Amino acid sequence: MLDDQLPRTGSSPSGAGDVRRRRRRGLKLVAWSVAGLVLVGAGGAAYLYERLNGNIHSVDINGALGGHRPAPLGNGAMDILVLGSDSRAGANRVYGHSSGARSDTAMIVHLAAGHRSASVVSIPRDTLVHRPACKTAKGGGVPAADGVMFNSAYEVGGPACAVKTVEQMTGLRMDHYVEVDFTGFKNLVNALGGVPVTTSQSINDPMSHLDLPAGNHTLDGNQALGLVRTRHGVGDGSDLGRIQLQQAFMRALLDRMSGIGLSTSPGKLFSVADTATKAVTTDTGLGSVNKLMGLGQSMQHLSASHVHMVTLPVQYAADRNRVVPIPSQAAMVWAALRADKPIPAAATKGSVAGEAKVTKVVETRPVTTPSHRP
Repeated sequence: MLDDQLPRTGSSPSGAGDVRRRRRRGLKLVAWSVAGLVLVGAGGAAYLYERLNGNIHSVDINGALGGHRPAPLGNGAMDILVLGSDSRAGANRVYGHSSGARSDTAMIVHLAAGHRSASVVSIPRDTLVHRPACKTAKGGGVPAADGVMFNSAYEVGGPACAVKTVEQMTGLRMDHYVEVDFTGFKNLVNALGGVPVTTSQSINDPMSHLDLPAGNHTLDGNQALGLVRTRHGVGDGSDLGRIQLQQAFMRALLDRMSGIGLSTSPGKLFSVADTATKAVTTDTGLGSVNKLMGLGQSMQHLSASHVHMVTLPVQYAADRNRVVPIPSQAAMVWAALRADKPIPAAATKGSVAGEAKVTKVVETRPVTTPSHRP
């Protein structure tokens, strides 16, 4: 079974051509998945367009939440809530049994005005928060609750409750929502032909079924899924360490997508786009190929070097298997995003999220470097 059963702890290539490719990397994944889609050209056959359009599943977040929400920033900046679901429904049954579904991974992606820079804030799933009153998928009600884990919002009220919880935490309106599950993530990595990474130490985690020696690897879908879910194979075994691995893998995924020549291989391009559109659930504001392409095109000048990733500043709760936001520093993070400014270094200084120290365990490796599979 992939999901661990132990207590959760609070846890460059040279040359002008390479430089141009790096400038085209951006946040085109918007959850690992959207990147493949936004590369789709507009001149494809109509039936291919309809197939891709038909792949996309969307949910009406605006309709569910109504008008009592933070106002949009209004300057062209955009905030997107990205969730990785641990659902075991459908094809995900192969990853074991779990009652319900929770947000295994949560990130707020803030695209600055002009979409030439971005900040990504990871929210630890075990963060204790105030969860507002929410509606269930069947129309029932779930009362508000204090001191509950962040990932419970998705569990009790689905995407709308997760968005509502984040908006009340941050004072930021989530303009869009993107979700990907285990199978969608695995299939996207496989459609890309794997993702090259370098590990500075061996990683052996029986709970995530991952066994990697130190060295160069091209991770297939199952290995990549094991990497982004591993906790016990590196660092202090906390969810905070796993978040650092996830952020490192996102950088490697961006590099992979910019370096495999999708623009010169229509077959490969369609395969990736077909997989990506099947992999994601979006809000209705992104629920079509045209809308996703529009988002991707708006980010075409976003340099990967201008994507800043942090983890919400937290401290351990009385139960050290849980964490709580550091109020003054979390406020600095949200204030920076509301002002559409970079997150200051002082906002994350002293956070226990920095104690895992696994950032350099997994690093991006150029696609041209020889690789091997373990």
